[in-house]
Amino acid sequence: MTRTRDNIISASRRTDIPAWYTPWFLEQIRQKQFITVNPFTRKPKQVDVRPENTHSIVFWSKNYGPFLDLDAHKILGDMGFSLFFNFTVNSESLLLEPGLPGLDTRIAQAGMLADRFGPEAVAWRFDPICFYTRGTRSVENNLSDFLFIADAMADLGITVCVTSFYDAYRKVGIRTRHLAETGGPLICFTDPDPADKQLLLCDMAKQLEQKRIRLHLCCEKNLFDKAKPGCANIFENACINGPFLEKLYGGSPDTRRDSGQRAKKGCRCTRSIDIGSYQDHPCYHNCLFCYAHTEMDTRIKQGRLQ
Repeated sequence: MTRTRDNIISASRRTDIPAWYTPWFLEQIRQKQFITVNPFTRKPKQVDVRPENTHSIVFWSKNYGPFLDLDAHKILGDMGFSLFFNFTVNSESLLLEPGLPGLDTRIAQAGMLADRFGPEAVAWRFDPICFYTRGTRSVENNLSDFLFIADAMADLGITVCVTSFYDAYRKVGIRTRHLAETGGPLICFTDPDPADKQLLLCDMAKQLEQKRIRLHLCCEKNLFDKAKPGCANIFENACINGPFLEKLYGGSPDTRRDSGQRAKKGCRCTRSIDIGSYQDHPCYHNCLFCYAHTEMDTRIKQGRLQ
């Protein structure tokens, strides 16, 4: 009797596996298992990742270059895995996202993925939208390349843009203080008025609609619920979307809602198994606003941030 292919693997909300840990990921796939550690209880769990027990793998990344260079997409496809790609492509900013390749390079990577797997297997994330000040300067944001990226994604046939607004985390404050103490600018993230956020989202949605791209909100339930009637091109998002993956690849993925995510804030993700570790897999992009554990965080804790 054929075993139901029900597990969706998330790789990963906790770090950027395609950019920094593809060799490790492929080796664990060859061993047909991962050992995950709950970030709160520290309890280990063995995860079976044989193709016959795995419906699909959902990747999250800001740089698929190393993943593509190692032909990981071909290796996994040849092994029988179905793949989906969450790809964060924001405006170029060495201040906010210092560890990324150039924007043209990242758009080219999106093209490679869309060409190989179809544009429906790629979700473009412009995330998060940031507003901030540098010292006494006026408020800035990271929207400068939004329309340029949207045009490029539309040309590739990608029809989904996922976004949210910056959320404050204690570790971000620690990073910005160290940045200022080591000769960098004093960055203060700001939170726009909800009415201003709604106006911005409505404008983005209308611009994207002209390009046949839908705007999806990640964990922004309050803004979604209060969206203006004229903004029809705004949807809540499931970054792990079991019903869509079932439609895309067949099989029988788990389509129940994931109670472990931020459902009250609007997360509509279905269940998945997230591999990777905040502590064991720090991210070297060193994005200033990131909720995950960065290499910069490690250096700060060790007192050797230069």
